[in-house]
Amino acid sequence: MSIDVRKKLDREIATFASRSMPQHAKQTQKVTYSQFLGDRMLIISGIRNGIPYSLFSLIKDVTPFTENDWAELLSLSTKSLHRYKQTSQRFKPLQSEKIVEMAEVAEAGREVFGDMDKFRLWLDTPNFALGGQKPFDLLKDSYGKELVLGELVRIEHGILS
Repeated sequence: MSIDVRKKLDREIATFASRSMPQHAKQTQKVTYSQFLGDRMLIISGIRNGIPYSLFSLIKDVTPFTENDWAELLSLSTKSLHRYKQTSQRFKPLQSEKIVEMAEVAEAGREVFGDMDKFRLWLDTPNFALGGQKPFDLLKDSYGKELVLGELVRIEHGILS
């Protein structure tokens, strides 16, 4: 991920976090994208408030997922995604949760493979450890996402299944 994209993402997360956190829990320092993904309470608050399209757009740009992939993962049509963009509305909590989950998966994939193209290739390749399924196909629900994250952790630690 380029430094410029990371800065934009960090700025958008800082703005989002400052608006999403309850008043008594607000932090004095700005939250970065990495800190956001590592702070479960901030994630919960963000999900409940709904991810704005502006943040989703930046997350979309740093993941290996296409617009069609996102529509499928969020159980929306691409037309509905375009409507979110035009109206700048926030996603519903269920969709916001999926956006954050996919951001976590993409970040883990980037750390393991060092490159989103290599990670995408892995996502699209049937995997013996995952019952011969493509990891991407498992990302459609939270149990599948956990299996994919678990496999990424095993790869990172050199444990081949």
